[in-house]
Amino acid sequence: MSLYLWIILGTIVFPFLLSFDKKIHFYTHWKTVFPAILLVALCFLVWDNYFTQQGIWGFTPKYLQGIYLFLLPLEEVLFFLVVPYACVFVHEVLKGYFPNLKLDLLGRAFAVAMVLSGLLLAAFYPHNWYTFTACSLSTVLIIGVHFIAKAKWFNQFALAFIVCLIPFLVVNGALTGFFTDEPVVWYSENHIVGVRIGTIPLEDLYYNLTMLLPIILIHEVLKRRREMKGKG
Repeated sequence: MSLYLWIILGTIVFPFLLSFDKKIHFYTHWKTVFPAILLVALCFLVWDNYFTQQGIWGFTPKYLQGIYLFLLPLEEVLFFLVVPYACVFVHEVLKGYFPNLKLDLLGRAFAVAMVLSGLLLAAFYPHNWYTFTACSLSTVLIIGVHFIAKAKWFNQFALAFIVCLIPFLVVNGALTGFFTDEPVVWYSENHIVGVRIGTIPLEDLYYNLTMLLPIILIHEVLKRRREMKGKG
């Protein structure tokens, strides 16, 4: 089995097994989680495939199974299913176990920090495709969800995103060459600012937020509709 596939397996095994936890019952959310993940994954697969075609990023074959969907290895396709599942799981676990946390200040500080930094990076590096797209899209999403729509769950999302930074550093570090001679996933230096967290491009923070925030949005909207139907 390829290294990338092992990383995918290691990412999903505990969230999946703990989905049947008696307090959270995360499996009961599958009817809203899976449609949200699949819808966003389709968009990201198109984005991912195009950037691979343009040489903005790519994959080292020796760490792959050799099965491809267009230009994307099987493992990369699974990434867009497994990582969001694990993060939505963390989101629901934190809500279930810590329902009374006061998170207004955290949510506001997180939103302001991500928007301001995203705007600055997008403005100063408009020719870096990865920098510009990841930072500008994440900024637009936060402005729309938090500052305009004022989604009540955004503060919990901010906490979950911060908590997920711990496994993020491990998983993305493994993918970007922290533990190997060559990275599993490489990035063109022409399209990133060059600032890295270990071996992880700074842009990955904004990219992951751009992926996860709409998934949580769709999940929360669908869940709310199910609850309203249940009451009706």
